[in-house]
Amino acid sequence: MSQIYLAGPFFSDEQIDRVKRIEAALDSNPTVTDYYSPRKHQKTENPEFTSPWAAEVFQRDIKNVTDADMILSIIDYRDNDADSGTAFEQGMAWVQKKPIIVFNELKFPVNLMLSESLTAYITNSDDIATYDFDQTPKLPFTGELF
Repeated sequence: MSQIYLAGPFFSDEQIDRVKRIEAALDSNPTVTDYYSPRKHQKTENPEFTSPWAAEVFQRDIKNVTDADMILSIIDYRDNDADSGTAFEQGMAWVQKKPIIVFNELKFPVNLMLSESLTAYITNSDDIATYDFDQTPKLPFTGELF
């Protein structure tokens, strides 16, 4: 059973829907003990988007990446570039030698830093519900690089 950090942008309705579908898939996956979704943990004692708020959310997210067994990174592109926060968290997981599961249902070319650091590449949210997060089988990147 695995503790997962769910990295991904949630700035638009489309992105929020995508993250919610992945959360539901994780909820139904028997190999997932628990996961941390930053989308559910944005509230602090400080007003949103202030410096104290940002510092608290940053520290909380960093702690949860560090505490996780692996990261599930939703790479969602805006203007042909991945979300910088998600890429940062995926880089942290790589340095900590954690498995990196990448989810990408969009058909944008993927930066080689993201494609080369992953353990498994998944393009269908239904496959998240059945992926073995205990064994983390390798699923190679398929798609266009940039």
